[in-house]
This record gives sequence, structure tokens and C-alpha cells, in this order.
Amino acid sequence: MFGITILGNNSALPAHGRHPTSQIITIADQLLMLDCGEGTQFRIRDFRVKRSKINHIFISHLHGDHYFGLIGLLSSMSLLGRTQDLHLFSPAPLQQIIAQQTANNKLSFQINFHPLEGNELILEEEKFTVSSFRVIHKIECFGFLIKEKHKPRKVNADAALQAGIPPEDFEELQLGEDYVLPNGSIISNESVTFTGKENKSYAYCADTLYTETFLPFIKNANLIYHESTYLNDLTEQAKERFHSTAAQAATIALKANAKRLLLGHFSSKYKELDEFETQAKEIFPNTEISCEGVTYIV
Repeated sequence: MFGITILGNNSALPAHGRHPTSQIITIADQLLMLDCGEGTQFRIRDFRVKRSKINHIFISHLHGDHYFGLIGLLSSMSLLGRTQDLHLFSPAPLQQIIAQQTANNKLSFQINFHPLEGNELILEEEKFTVSSFRVIHKIECFGFLIKEKHKPRKVNADAALQAGIPPEDFEELQLGEDYVLPNGSIISNESVTFTGKENKSYAYCADTLYTETFLPFIKNANLIYHESTYLNDLTEQAKERFHSTAAQAATIALKANAKRLLLGHFSSKYKELDEFETQAKEIFPNTEISCEGVTYIV
């Protein structure tokens, strides 16, 4: 399963039953965490997320509503006896902050810190990759693109064996290559394989004013999460505070040729959220409001 579980969908202030930003990504039997706002570990408990399976945490930027829950989460992991290494991807200053906060209470596990530096591949696993891309906010801030990594083709084992291709060479077929038999005969790849699974992608567009600078990095994403702090009547305020409106988020999804859009990071000034979806759908119909506790399949 490739799914996104919303732990928190509000902006700086928790209000109206909504909490600061955090998400859990389930992919290839792993759990990744994107941002860790205040109270995240309570949401983990509420939604029965297995914290022991979280081995990679990605922090978009160092505003408190995106990382103030991290120290508490790390401390809880240690108190529960975690020994497995944890990989933390974040703007560089967070490393010193964590060192200061945990100086008197040594953690039971190793944190491998990976400073974010720009638009680049930051994690490559057997079945997925994670890349970072810059967005435009008051301080240095990054979005993340998580993409599956399936082989281009799926082997038709019966047809391949009948053609004389040994199992140890199936990987070549999965990569789309034709096969050359010892006698020089060529077996076309299409005759012994099926089309592989689509490599789906999820783009997490963190706090940002409206900008098209990162469009090349999120093109054709199956699902985009884009902040939508304000409604249309506060477009100028959104710009002044380096945030976006629901309509602007929808415009980005449209220009990126995305399949679906999730809205989030709502200002606490709004108790009801229906108008966010209404304004976004006028531009990009396949839009949903992100709801805490819900898992969205990519």
C-alpha cells in the first residue's frame, strides 16, 4: 500500500479539533513521517500508528508548528527502548537543536542526520525514492516527492522459461531488455513480459507562497498535498505571510497535471472548511480537504 495518513492538518495554532502539521506515509512496508508538529505523538497514539516502524523523519522547515513535537517523540522512542537507527532529514540547524535538547538524556538509539540542501534525491530504497525541492517561505523550506520504484516490466515466467530464459536472468527482462540466447537468437522483451506497475508519486508541498518554481519537480504526481492557509478574500495576506490560498493550491495542481489534490495547513481563524474545497474545485475538480485520521491511497 502507498498511503498518506493525516495526523495534523492545521497551521500554527491547534483549534477546532485540528492539530499542527504531521503526516505518516506508508510505502513498501515502511512508515515515513513528514513534519512533526506539537502533539504529534498523541495523534500517533490516537490513530494506532506503530512508532517503532518509523525509521525516516522529514522536517520541511524550522517553524514550530512543523517540528515542536519532534523532541518529545524522540524521547518517547528512547524511553520505550528503541535501538534501531533513525534517519532525520531537515534543514541543518535542527541537528544542533536536538543535541542541546537531549544533552542531559542520552537517547537509546542513533540519529543519522541528513541536512537538506536543495533540489535533490535524498533517499533511495529498493522500492521507493524521496527527493527534496525548495519552496518559498519566510525561512528555508522544502517540499518532498515520494515515488515508487517498480521495475518497468513484469516477467511472464511460463513464457520466459519456455523460450529458454533461465530464472537468474529475469531481472534483465524486468528492465525491459531483449534477451539473447546462446545461439544468437533474440527473444523480444514484449513476448515474455507484461507491462509493469505504474510508479505512483506523492508530492508534499510544504508552507509556501504561490510560486511555480517547483512545478518541474511535481509534474504528473498522482497526489499533491499543498498548503491552503487562507481563502480568496485573504489572498494579499497570504502573500505577505508567505502562504497560499485554496485557489492557488488548485492552480498548482492543475499546472502540474496532477491527478488529485489534498488541501491542508488551514488557519485557525476558520472553523468550517467547506469553502476551501468549493473554491479549489472551481479550478481543480479532483480536490479534497485533508481530514485527520484518514488515510488517502495514492
